[in-house]
Amino acid sequence: MTKAAVPQVTIIGGGPAGLMAAEAACAAGFAIDLYDAMGSVGRKFLLAGKGGLNLTHVEPFADFVDRFGTRKTEITRWLDAFNAQALRNWASGLGVDTFVGSSGRVFPADLKAAPLLRRWLRRLRESGVVFHMHHRWLGWQDDGALRFATAQGEHIVKANTVIFALGGASWPQLGSDGAWVDSMSQLGVGIAPLQPANGGFEIPWSEHLISRFAGAPLKPVVAHWTDRQGTSHARQGEFVLTEYGIEGSLIYAIGAELREQITERGEAVLMLDLVPGYAQALLAERLAAPRGKHSIGDWLRRRAGLDPYKSALVFELTAKATLADPVALAAQLKALPLHLRKPRPMAETISTAGGIRLESLDDALMLRARPGVFFAGEMLDWEAPTGGYLLTACFASGLIAGRGAAEWIKSGRPGTP
Repeated sequence: MTKAAVPQVTIIGGGPAGLMAAEAACAAGFAIDLYDAMGSVGRKFLLAGKGGLNLTHVEPFADFVDRFGTRKTEITRWLDAFNAQALRNWASGLGVDTFVGSSGRVFPADLKAAPLLRRWLRRLRESGVVFHMHHRWLGWQDDGALRFATAQGEHIVKANTVIFALGGASWPQLGSDGAWVDSMSQLGVGIAPLQPANGGFEIPWSEHLISRFAGAPLKPVVAHWTDRQGTSHARQGEFVLTEYGIEGSLIYAIGAELREQITERGEAVLMLDLVPGYAQALLAERLAAPRGKHSIGDWLRRRAGLDPYKSALVFELTAKATLADPVALAAQLKALPLHLRKPRPMAETISTAGGIRLESLDDALMLRARPGVFFAGEMLDWEAPTGGYLLTACFASGLIAGRGAAEWIKSGRPGTP
């Protein structure tokens, strides 16, 4: 067991929030020691860049902050300090140009995460940030010192100011396993239960659909649903049929409401408009024309514009009597019911909801009950859909926590974690 010198700011967690916290505190003139359980930092960040790193989104600020649901008010304050344009400017400062895709999403010019991360880490190291890999946080000693598991045994670090950025519980193989929940709970920290976010939902498909159409995209479609307050909503987008159910950007965008409905009612129901380009009456008229020798699948393609994937979903969920009735079939194509049974496990989802309750923290993201302890990133109790919103808020929270830690030290009131 070894003892380490007291660092001015200790950061635990090397994702975007932890790295941004390090940058902010370092820029304020403080020495930084950053600890991470993995062999390198930014593992999940690199994974996010595999399909093209979606850094942020250029939609108007009012629409942007609406994506954060019940935490809109708190996260607006974070984004006032570091918004989408600030993130693009920050990337440019690293020599990484960005562009806006057709959907408003912002990507690095080369679409890759690795070059940006390499440049960022180089700048952090040159600024004096010290990285300690293969250090898994275990909790606190009775005297408040931090305990880490390492290959050489337990390592003890005394620190007066600590920023935790340990992530949620999605993709645990990359380091975010939610193991911190027990230690924080023992400390008396208010924690909202971790739940899956930005993931798929289960529907019991037939073996036929699974074997032939798992992985098939459905686009464009319009999803209609009624929220728990009784308000009707509609959103156009796309998603994917999977062997267990459905997933994709349209589902992620409304996933929080669907998850809560399943919790309260045992299921959530989406009504799909598979043919948003047709009014129901016109569709019924087109389907009522003599079919002749055409199969029903070919007829749906010719008269309703359905591709084989949409047709497969129709056959999966529609009774034979409805298929034979043009009026009933038109109604089904405009409102095909999907009964969602449960969300996929957290380990499979892109992110998680729940975490350290924001009510436990001050505006600098410091724990009110334990001065000198700050939090940032996905381990906080908020969520957002994919599209750059999640990542932008992680960066912003890291900046808030890093600056908050620096100001706390400057105030001359160091905590005793």
